[in-house]
Amino acid sequence: MTTYREPLASVNDTVGETPLVRVQASPDDVPVYAKLESFNPGASIKDRIGKYMLEAMLDDGTLEPGGTVIEPTAGNTGIGFATAATQLDVQAMFVVPERFSLEKQQLMRALGAEVINTPTEDGMGGAIDRAHQLAEELDNAVVPQQFKNPLNVEAHYETTGPEVHEALDGEVGAVVAGCGTAGTLMGMAQYLREQNDDVVVAAVEPQGSMYSAFFGEDPEEGEYKVEGIGTHDPATNELFDPDVVDELLSFDDRVVHEEMQRLAAEEGQLVASSAAANSLAAREIADRIAAGDLDAPHDTVVTVFADSSERYLSKGVYRDYEEWEG
Repeated sequence: MTTYREPLASVNDTVGETPLVRVQASPDDVPVYAKLESFNPGASIKDRIGKYMLEAMLDDGTLEPGGTVIEPTAGNTGIGFATAATQLDVQAMFVVPERFSLEKQQLMRALGAEVINTPTEDGMGGAIDRAHQLAEELDNAVVPQQFKNPLNVEAHYETTGPEVHEALDGEVGAVVAGCGTAGTLMGMAQYLREQNDDVVVAAVEPQGSMYSAFFGEDPEEGEYKVEGIGTHDPATNELFDPDVVDELLSFDDRVVHEEMQRLAAEEGQLVASSAAANSLAAREIADRIAAGDLDAPHDTVVTVFADSSERYLSKGVYRDYEEWEG
């Protein structure tokens, strides 16, 4: 993995090649490793798709230089697109449901983007509709639509998956990741399964999310505080392929909150709620492999810590559970 010992031309050149670090609470015989995506220039895993998708759209003419990218986003994708846009002669505009992190929205604006809020009760579906309305009103504007654009998956197939494979010398037993758009898990799984078809693939969601509907279940929809993963409307999650997934694990907000605090206090990991859910899931998969209850080609589990808890301090992530605002 690169240590960036040579000078680089722009922040876009620093996207990817993030550290892969042991989750210390994982079993001795089946270690869990997490990609620390806060090391990206915009401090989240979404920098990967921001750079990759914008460059691809400029290359194929979907977006012309000087045009506008409009994306419905909870925040990190906006920061990723906005960071890349500063270097690619692209304007950025983002539609964000009101309930999401103020820190993220402030950072998008700092990067020169315009942020438009939609009502919380309209969810991401409302943000998606508004983004497409805006694109119709502007010339040379495009909605990349991370929820259905295959470039989202391709970005992780081309970058995150290969980085993990190389770092572990190909010895990957399972890949575990929370699903919002599901691009991260789908891209990593596709690449790693091409290297070894027996790699276990596990998806993660908060309780109250509806991903289990993809597996023929009738889940009870509910509110959850975890940000960045989960879905209230599976119809919008077009990238998710249930045939790729061996396991779907769901976690209650309270245990996610406890794990978020544990990761900070015990492991020095200042990560947010999606990372805590991923940690819980990856450790559960590792425990089952260690106990002989789950077959995997190698005794390793890989996950991602998508961003930093600093983006959510205003929501009380490190205060008592009752004070944590979703």
